[in-house]
Amino acid sequence: MAKLYFYYGAMGSSKTANALMADYNYQERGQKTILAKTNIDTRDGKNIIRSRIGLEKECILLTDICSMEESKLKQYDAIIVDEIQFAKKEQIDFLAHIVDDYKVPVLCYGLRSDFQLNLFEGSQRLLAIADEIHEVKTVCWCGKKAICNARYNANGIVREGSQVLLGANDEYIALCRKHFIEGKLHGEAVGLKK
Repeated sequence: MAKLYFYYGAMGSSKTANALMADYNYQERGQKTILAKTNIDTRDGKNIIRSRIGLEKECILLTDICSMEESKLKQYDAIIVDEIQFAKKEQIDFLAHIVDDYKVPVLCYGLRSDFQLNLFEGSQRLLAIADEIHEVKTVCWCGKKAICNARYNANGIVREGSQVLLGANDEYIALCRKHFIEGKLHGEAVGLKK
């Protein structure tokens, strides 16, 4: 039975690596997949998905999926979408339509919330309608579970600004709620570097 899956996690939790591994696993078994990402994510090029550990693969854009004909979509065994937090509600609803009406599983990977702990539009819709929701876990510098995506600069944690600012380890860090609220990016007391 096809399902709509949402795999969410904080920055650095290996969501993209997991998406690439899922694609590999389907293809290793001779199944046909679509690997896609949202149009906003242009950090590694328009049609490339790249993980922090260096895994990468060509992909299409979510808008391409949303414009495909039914006969073409039904040919696939799975659709895998990265950076799903940037999707629009209507795009998530279309992915649900693929699952429900074409019986093709859709695996979505992305952040749950932004640097102000507000839900992204795509994530909010998936939390409401996904068949299965799974957390991809990572840890804060203190060792506790990280659930917050802190945006930072030379002055510390940034609390205001546009919801979307594409960046990586040089602009975001995953923190536990306590250290996010306290604004602690590192732990001098436990000997960690700044």
